[in-house]
Order: sequence, then structure tokens, then C-alpha cells
Amino acid sequence: MDGEGRMTGKKALVTGSGTGIGREIALEFARQGADVVLHYSHSQAGATSALEEISSMGRRGAAFQADFNVVDEAVRLADQAIAFLGGVDCLINNAGITFNKPFARVTREQFDSMYHVNVRAPFFVTQRVVEGMLESGGGAVCNITSIHGVQGAPEHSVYAGTKSAIIGQTRAMAVELAHKGVRVNAIAPGWVTVDNYYKAIPGFNEADARKSARDQVPVGRAGTPLDVAKLAAFLCSDEAEYIVGQTIVLDGGTTTLMSLISDFRHESSARFGTGYLPGV
Repeated sequence: MDGEGRMTGKKALVTGSGTGIGREIALEFARQGADVVLHYSHSQAGATSALEEISSMGRRGAAFQADFNVVDEAVRLADQAIAFLGGVDCLINNAGITFNKPFARVTREQFDSMYHVNVRAPFFVTQRVVEGMLESGGGAVCNITSIHGVQGAPEHSVYAGTKSAIIGQTRAMAVELAHKGVRVNAIAPGWVTVDNYYKAIPGFNEADARKSARDQVPVGRAGTPLDVAKLAAFLCSDEAEYIVGQTIVLDGGTTTLMSLISDFRHESSARFGTGYLPGV
């Protein structure tokens, strides 16, 4: 499917777009013809360089700072995007933070901050943007969640809770808004290598990561920010007008693979069924 020009005439707000997945989403929307507002909390340099690329494509762009621990700042961001673009057709709720810690040692401040940034602020950004969408005839919302919202991982109880909340909100908002012309969907990425991996994981390097992904991910590689960006653009395009309330898992088969299977790449030596099925 050729996506060139798919977003022509669209106006998009991408939160958390100073780095990683969000930055690539903003760039991909511009490549496909949209004008884009980027949001950053700390990564101004990444947002600024993305704006330079967007300008070179002949698209309009702007970047605004907002601390999603403060809901008023998040709502202000929505207002700034609407004012700059003259309305928002596509909202991509990508901003989010993560951390791992045994649940028994999680503090109230850590818990609250995770929910403020990952759930509360995006909820009210969406509320404000959708208000404008309803006045202008419709639009699309794409929420970025995670496979942590559908599978369990130790030391991620708070993060997983926020990502599960996003999936639930996606469904509920979708059925409430679809008949009014606003579609809501979500993407749940699996392993997507971003800069934070190099900061958070001791000794993380590309060569070892490629080998681990080849061994552990059925498709044989880790995901890229561009994988997510292309799917987000499709879900916000008119081509996806019959997709409503879905959370699409984008993980190379990670959650499809039964965790009890030790090596999916080789034929099993076990022979279940011997003696009671023909030819086994």
C-alpha cells in the first residue's frame, strides 16, 4: 500500500515527539503530507531538528513544551496546537514515561507521576482536541500503549497499569465518539529499540540486541520507530475509516508466541500424541 500523500491536508498533534517513536511519527505524518505540531517535555533539540526536516518537506510545523505532570500545561498544549494549525484532525497520544521497580517499593509519588503523565494528561488533551474535532466534522485519535498492557512483566506493575488503562479508554471513547465522526484506536508496540535502551540497560549495544531479537522475536528482529509511525499514519488516514476501538499489537509476534516454547526456530523433539494418533 502506497502511503505517499495519504495525510495530505491533515493537521496533526503528536505528543512526546522530541525523541524516539513520537519523533518518527511526526516526521512520517509530514512525509505523507500533514502539517504537524510536536510536543516535548525535555528534548527540545530533537523536536527542533525534526522541525527542520519537516520544513524541508514543505510542510508547516511547530514545537511546544509541556510538562504532563501538570494537566493545565497539557491542555495548554492542545490549545496551542489548535491555534497554530487552525484545528487538529489527527491526535497521536504518544507521550509517556516508564520505570521498573518491585511493586512493594513503589512510592505514592512515583505512582502518581506515572498516572499523571501516561493517563491523566493524555485524557484531558484528548478531551480538548476532540471538542474541536466535533465542531469541525471529525477526526482520528491514535493512542500509543504497549504490550505491557496485555502481558505481565515483573517490576512493571505501575507502568502496565497505565498502559492497560489506555486500552480500556480507547475502547470506551471509540464507541462513544464513532457515530459523531471521531475514530479512536491504539497501537501496542513490543520491543522497539530507542535511545532510552542505551541509557537504561547496562552494556546495551546494537550487536547483542540484534542477536537477542533474532533469537526471541518470531519475525527475527526488533521493531523500529518507523514501524509504529507507518501504522499510526494509516490508522489516522481515511483508508482506516472502518477501524474503530482497536488496539493493534505491533510486536513481531512476541505476544503470539507461547512463552513455554523454548525455541520456536527448530522442530520440537517432543512427540505428543504417540500411540493414539495415526502416523505420530
